[in-house]
Amino acid sequence: MKQLFFLLFTLYLSNAFSQVQTISIKLTEPNGAPIVGSAVVLTERNDTLRKQYAITDTAGLASFNIGKERQFVVLATFIGLKPLQRGVTVTDKQAQFTFVMETLSAELKGVEIVAKKPLMTQEDDKTVVDAEQLALTSTNALEVMEKTPGLFIDQDGNIYITSGTPAAVYINGREQRMSNADIAALLRILPPNSIEKIEILRTPSAKYDASSSGGLVNVVLKKGVKIGLTGNVNAGVNQGVYGNRFVGLNLNNNEGERTSFFNVNAVQANGFNKVTSDRILTDNTLHQYSYTKTPSDALSMGFGLGRELKKKWTLNYDARGNYSNNRSDANTESVIKSRPSESLLSDNDNQLKNNNKNINVSQGFSAKLKMDTLGSEWTTDVNYNFSNNQGEQDYTTTFTLPIVNPINGNGDWDNKRHFFSMQTDVKYKLPHQVTLETGAKTTFQRFDSETAYFINAKKDDFRTNTYRFKENINAAYLQGSKKMGDYLLKVGVRLENTNMSGNQTIPKDTSFGVHRTDLFPYLYFSRKVAKIAGYELRGYLVARRTITRPTYEMLNPFPRFLDQFLYEAGNPSLKPQFTQNYEFNISVNEMPIMAFGRNYTQDIFTNVIYPDPQTPIISYRTYDNLGKNVETYGRLTGAIPPGKKYFFVVGIQYNHNNYNGVYADSALSFQRGSWSFFTYHSLKIGKLTNISMNGFLRLKGQLQFYELDNFGALNFYVNRQFLDRKLIVSLNFSDVFLTNRYSFTLNQGAIQALGTRANDTRRIGLNIRYIFGLRKKEKRENMFDIPEGGS
Repeated sequence: MKQLFFLLFTLYLSNAFSQVQTISIKLTEPNGAPIVGSAVVLTERNDTLRKQYAITDTAGLASFNIGKERQFVVLATFIGLKPLQRGVTVTDKQAQFTFVMETLSAELKGVEIVAKKPLMTQEDDKTVVDAEQLALTSTNALEVMEKTPGLFIDQDGNIYITSGTPAAVYINGREQRMSNADIAALLRILPPNSIEKIEILRTPSAKYDASSSGGLVNVVLKKGVKIGLTGNVNAGVNQGVYGNRFVGLNLNNNEGERTSFFNVNAVQANGFNKVTSDRILTDNTLHQYSYTKTPSDALSMGFGLGRELKKKWTLNYDARGNYSNNRSDANTESVIKSRPSESLLSDNDNQLKNNNKNINVSQGFSAKLKMDTLGSEWTTDVNYNFSNNQGEQDYTTTFTLPIVNPINGNGDWDNKRHFFSMQTDVKYKLPHQVTLETGAKTTFQRFDSETAYFINAKKDDFRTNTYRFKENINAAYLQGSKKMGDYLLKVGVRLENTNMSGNQTIPKDTSFGVHRTDLFPYLYFSRKVAKIAGYELRGYLVARRTITRPTYEMLNPFPRFLDQFLYEAGNPSLKPQFTQNYEFNISVNEMPIMAFGRNYTQDIFTNVIYPDPQTPIISYRTYDNLGKNVETYGRLTGAIPPGKKYFFVVGIQYNHNNYNGVYADSALSFQRGSWSFFTYHSLKIGKLTNISMNGFLRLKGQLQFYELDNFGALNFYVNRQFLDRKLIVSLNFSDVFLTNRYSFTLNQGAIQALGTRANDTRRIGLNIRYIFGLRKKEKRENMFDIPEGGS
């Protein structure tokens, strides 16, 4: 009866076409054998409601009566083989199409399918990293990213991909529009196993914000993905000089059309930061030794709801809240000696304590409409984020030589930030393998900062500050792509309108405004290069223009006390920098193996140190536009394909920067090349134990104009599964050889300095994760997507 039904249904559809032609779809296995009993669905590309259904016969053939000179999509499914989807164009010259269905690399255990997932894959212009294995030995989301091959995270939490500019960080495809330090603090709170995958875009397309000169890292968080109620409880500790501990709970529920999730995570951490430095003054040398303890407590909660309506609409709401209390207790000893006699001129000690409380709340709503079965879709996303940062600071400077009265200071601050974004995107699949994408986005941001400082019980007019910052960015883009056999061409352009205004009312007016509109073109070309030993080599060419806008912290002129000889302040006159990027890269079987590129940057701004104009012995750290920079980079990556007992990724990257401009009213000419090596290894011992190792090494590193010596880290992990694979115990040892510390040199303008920096990086830890769940039996799929009860 079922076969008769599909035969009548096919005949009914064939009569609807004005010009009728019979075609055959032949399906074979990789060895050439015909596939008998495969379900085949034929969908008209321009009218996805028109479908025909058939089952292959003993020769592997399925026949259809269709209209001439039209385009169709063939979808074939068969147990044990990968689903096949191909486009066909019907003409008088071709009446049969033959396709090979690939074997599904999986083990069937009841209704559960277990397949090998590669650590890294390439999808068009982005690298996708599976975070599951990396999360097992991590205590927070930032540690997961530290273990990701190809990402480098410095000791301040900045994330780098290929260039010397930090990457933009998105969470669930949403721009965070925070400073790099605030984003790092947020990632330290997120639980590690809440991450589903990490998407790395070295050269983001016109769809993404143009403010991504250093590339883009999108952290995709998990939602309800498995049928039924599932979840896990996880806890961990690690010990260096100081200890860290965390505990968390994750719940996911999927009832088919409805999904929901909830997670909560608590973290208690502590560490240290040790810096020694020697700064050359006119006739003297300033020697400093600083030791800072950084205890913190954090709580993170998140929940979300999702609903699928009529298999076309998908609606999602998610909310996240974070609270953190970060403290620091710094002791800095400063000694000034004359040159060259080394006579002691001054000796003093500074105690600095900060207590920082931060609340961050984010809410988002998204909707997606599936316009057809070819992948056309319309998505809309609305997001609101609020953060409140309140803090207190106390400092005391005591003098041994000369003997004078101590200096006591204290202050407090209250920073509030509101950020709203709304974005809509449409992707439409057109005939002849053409894809058209367009969209618009608007963001509004307001930042209010108030500080009140006192020195020796009197108001400190220099540090007391009131600052308001507003930003509105409006954007629209148009992007199209075309597949031509082994070639793929993607061209796009993005228009961004920037409106920024800042107003400092205390201690003096430093109002500024920026209003500009810029175009950002994008070009992407890909083609199949060759096929060697069954592996496909594919080449990519990318050209794009980007902008890097200063953040509110870079613009805020409020001076922040660091020690008695150094403070930092923003620069309200800072201009945005523009970068033109060109890159060529090659991937093998969707695994990126080689990249070469160059960045041309105008009006580059970076962190600089200048002598205080009133008191040259005191320096201040700020940001300034210096001129031009040409950065050349290259990367090689090699790997053993996943699926066997042993898997590894190893890579090498070279960066060369050439700066030309003005630094402290003097001509600037600075060049430096640096090498980076990274690796990840995984070895399975039996079915329940896994040993992994990851590490990096940087030779002649660079951080802005700081020249770094060689440093790196090597980390080891052991995972063991118990209780029918529900309990996972992980032992980890980070920075085994205590090599993640470096010496630095700064020799620019009137500043000459050298020193060392070290953090609490060598740690041994234990993570425990227990997985539980009530799985519902999955219903057998309606193979041909026919409405139930229909005829």
